[in-house]
This record gives sequence, structure tokens and C-alpha cells, in this order.
Amino acid sequence: EGARRSIVRLDRQKVRVTADVSGITSAGVQTVNYRIAFTDLRFTSDSVKVKDSSFYVATVEICELNRKNVDVRYEVIGTVADGYSAGELHLSDTTVELSGQESDLEKVEYAKIELSIGSNATDTVSQTLPFKLYDAEGNEVSNSRLHLSKTQIQATLPITVTRELALRVDFTEAPGAMLEDMEWSLLPESILVSGEARVLNGMEELVLDTIDLLEITPSMTEKMYSIIIPEGCENLSGVTKATLRIAYPARTSEVHRTERIECVSTPAGKTVEILTDALDVQLFGTTHALAELSSEDVTAVADLTDFSEASGTYTVPCEIRIAEEKNVGVSGTYQIQIRISDAEA
Repeated sequence: EGARRSIVRLDRQKVRVTADVSGITSAGVQTVNYRIAFTDLRFTSDSVKVKDSSFYVATVEICELNRKNVDVRYEVIGTVADGYSAGELHLSDTTVELSGQESDLEKVEYAKIELSIGSNATDTVSQTLPFKLYDAEGNEVSNSRLHLSKTQIQATLPITVTRELALRVDFTEAPGAMLEDMEWSLLPESILVSGEARVLNGMEELVLDTIDLLEITPSMTEKMYSIIIPEGCENLSGVTKATLRIAYPARTSEVHRTERIECVSTPAGKTVEILTDALDVQLFGTTHALAELSSEDVTAVADLTDFSEASGTYTVPCEIRIAEEKNVGVSGTYQIQIRISDAEA
């Protein structure tokens, strides 16, 4: 009851009766109190009051809430490009928990998602997808009374490509230690690797090491390397070690005496006298390269930059320089003796 203008404008769809089940602790048919509210803000319990009601308490049936885990199945729709292969599909969740009445749960056998990868896929596909529920015969189950622990599942299908990658060792050459004078082999020469296209496309080789050829002795040297492939890839060859065999069989050494001794960056206003007449220098290289070396090709050079204010007799380091066209190296360190005096003296 209420004012006529209020009663005639009242929409029955906007009257809500709410049963209070907060105090229920067991299953079964029970009676509870209820309250009346208006969703139309123009009406309140003061402007419109309840005169009579067909019931004074609400009867509710409380059912036991059961839970059930069902497996998540999938279907991949689309094709993979030639030369590529699809790996195992990865799901963020392999089961879904359902809750509801036992009679409703019994109908559900599994959940299923559909992953569309398009046509001629060449890269990994990852999507977050909704799923549907199915019974044992494969019929979709639609039941609004079932509660789901989640509504979406992330599915990732790796698309891989296979590449043959060459194994490589880089060499640093120096006079008297050139790669053309070495005997070497690397086994295996290549491996077969499978991985994501974005990682392997454009990759042709794996560099195992960089070797200074000056460190190679005349005897055979063997080095082992672990083959490290890009992260997320698979070594289809199964070989995890590579062996480098390298030798310098033609290398020899000899002592060469040089009388070509020079000083550079001599102090201004000073006179420099070289007291060392000759140096015996240990040289190495091939027999042929050493045989072609002449006395004019080896020079000892002392840099006097740090002696600008010095006077007297000093032993200073010197650099042994070999003519550029000669493939010969130098072993050891060398010094010469000099005397520095004022120009007037």
C-alpha cells in the first residue's frame, strides 16, 4: 500500500525478495527469513509498504556442493608449413575443477579447447582460449549451475625447424704462425639442431673458440669443446663434444745475429751512443721462411720516449722488427745498452 501515484508506477520486475541463507550450516529443505527491496530508486520502504504477503518465510533447498576434476583435451586446427614441424602442445592447466550438484557433475567427462594455428604456420603459436565441457559421448554440456575454477587456458604450440649448423674455430695468425702452415681438423664438422624458427633462421654455424696460433707447439695439440646450442633448441645429432686436432709440423727455430740496432724518439739536445754491437735473436717459422731471411730483414729498435731527461748509461728494452714480407716470428725479450749525454759534451 502507498500513495496512488506511487502504486500505479511500481514495476513488479523491480521488486526483489531476497532470502537470507547466511545462517544455514547443513543441507536439506529449510525455511529462512527474507527481505523486500526496490531496485527502482524512486521507491523506498517508506513510500510503499507491504500490506500482505502470500508467504512470511522462504523455503529453500540446500544441496551438498561436490567437486570434480576433469581433463583438458585439445584440438589443433590448421597446417604447418613445409620444412617445419609442430612440437608437443603445452597447456597452462591440464585439468579443470568443477563444483556443483552430483547429478550435474556426473554428466561432464572432459573439457576441450580448440587452437587455430592458421595455414602454413612457421612460428610458435600461443593463445589464451575458453573451453567447453563435454560428456562421454562427445556432446557439449551446458549447465549454468556448474561453477568452474577457471574459464580460460593458455595453449602454446611450438613450431620448430631443423638446421644443420657447421662447427667453427677461429684462428688468430701472427708472423711465423700462419694457418696455411698448420695441419688441423675439427670433428664433427657439423651437427643437426631442431628449434624455434625465430632462433635458428639465419643461423649457419656455431663458433666454439678463438685460438692464438702462437700458442701452438710443433707437437700435435688436441682440444675438447662442449657444443653449446641455443637455448630452447635440441641437438638431434646427440654429439655433445667436439675435438680439435692441430699441429705445426713445419715449424722450426734458429738464432739469428743482427747488427741492425736503432733508437727512435731520441731526447732533444742529447747524444745517444749505442754500446751494443750485435744481438742474437731467437726466430721461428718454417724452414723455408727462415732460410730466406737475410741480415737486412732483422732490426732491433729501442724507443727512448721515457728517457727525455736522462743522462748516463742505460739498459733499455728493444723491439725486434722483421721485414713485413717475411713470415717469421720472434721468441723472447731483448735489451740493448746505450749512453745518453748532452749534445755539447
